[in-house]
Amino acid sequence: MTTDLVIVGAGPAGLSAATEAAAQGLSVVLLDENDGPGGRIWQALESRGAMNAEDAAALTVIRQFRACGAAAHWGATVWAIEPDGTVFWSRQGAAHATRSRYVLLATGATERPLPVAGWTLPGVMTVGAAQIALKTGGLVPDANTWIAGQGPLLLLYTVQALRAGGRIGGILDLSDPAARWRAGRHLPAAALRFGGDLWKGLRWRQEIRRAGIQWLRASDLRADGDGRLQRIRFRTAGGMREEAADLLLLHDGVIPSMQIPRAVGCPQEWNHAQHCWQPVTDPWGATSIPGMFVAGDGGGIRGAEAARASGRIATLGIAHACGKISARTRDEAAASPRATLARLASLRGFLDHLYPPLPIRLKDATLVCRCEEVSAGQIRRAATLGCRGLNQLKAYTRCGMGPCQGRMCGTTAAEVLAEVHGVPVGEVEPFRARFPTKPLVVGELAALEQMAEHG
Repeated sequence: MTTDLVIVGAGPAGLSAATEAAAQGLSVVLLDENDGPGGRIWQALESRGAMNAEDAAALTVIRQFRACGAAAHWGATVWAIEPDGTVFWSRQGAAHATRSRYVLLATGATERPLPVAGWTLPGVMTVGAAQIALKTGGLVPDANTWIAGQGPLLLLYTVQALRAGGRIGGILDLSDPAARWRAGRHLPAAALRFGGDLWKGLRWRQEIRRAGIQWLRASDLRADGDGRLQRIRFRTAGGMREEAADLLLLHDGVIPSMQIPRAVGCPQEWNHAQHCWQPVTDPWGATSIPGMFVAGDGGGIRGAEAARASGRIATLGIAHACGKISARTRDEAAASPRATLARLASLRGFLDHLYPPLPIRLKDATLVCRCEEVSAGQIRRAATLGCRGLNQLKAYTRCGMGPCQGRMCGTTAAEVLAEVHGVPVGEVEPFRARFPTKPLVVGELAALEQMAEHG
């Protein structure tokens, strides 16, 4: 049996797309690795309940999805997609295959790696990972926790942790002080339409200040310890400083999750503003791969509200392609979400200029590929021997060949190669992904063979 649409990912884009698809009469199957709807940004929201107006709006989206009638499979890991629309996925050790006329990738974003000396020590993790632990397990940080990096998530997580009873030793702002001046010309447009959001950020800063948490402009951060994190060292205006630390949380924004689009063969383009690769799509989210669409942050970082809008737009395009609605109905229904995207563009322009990716300045000994233990020095040596792209780098060093398949090291390795060759990072060939995009066991493949034998 063939379904009209398989949606991969149940964040804001995937949920809105599924609800719209069901309303347009499409048969829908939604697949997500989590235990329920929400993606990372709304993770476990149903069990936690709404704490503010944003949570309440998100819960409304989730409830609308729950009521729309779309089939959903939780704990489902998608690891391959065939050209004929067959989606392969696993759950609880068993493999499954679902054939679909159209596939919508709503796989969201992943945190941009922020490698510093010692970042592989136990006790160093990302702010996003700490936020997941807070949302799903109620785990809160203690006084020897430090946060370092840049971006709105530093503020948001700190406030969430404080309100949950956590404690923070200090926040190290690694952002470029000159960026605020470059972002200044985008501030009037952003403030005109999003003054409330900007004011909310200022209130978070005040809440952090009232809690007595140090906010320090810093650079040259490193993590140290004997077998695990014990202290951090960093430079401030007053010189080098050392602090005891049991936990260091790093963050430098997010980038589109590109593993599945790359493996499918979607053409990609370099986003100069966000300093990352993203799929090439038309105004309806369609890629050049027949039947393959992309929506949400996986197609370019724009935030949850924009993800919802792009999910609806992509589904309207699919509904028209399926013959469910006319071009006129499609265009009229898409007018509202398109207006939302246009309205949000001013805020995104401001944030992109305020928080450009931090420059990568790694000592040779710093690990870049954690899976294969490849250092920055090894990558530099490969570059001097003639290596110019990430796929060549696999042959030179095995960088990107571990279990994460380049998710954690790809952006950093490209930065190192670009540095050696003196070219923009966008000119460094990115990793080519191959299916399966997630590790499999032989038993899962055997289950597929048994399914084929029994028809």
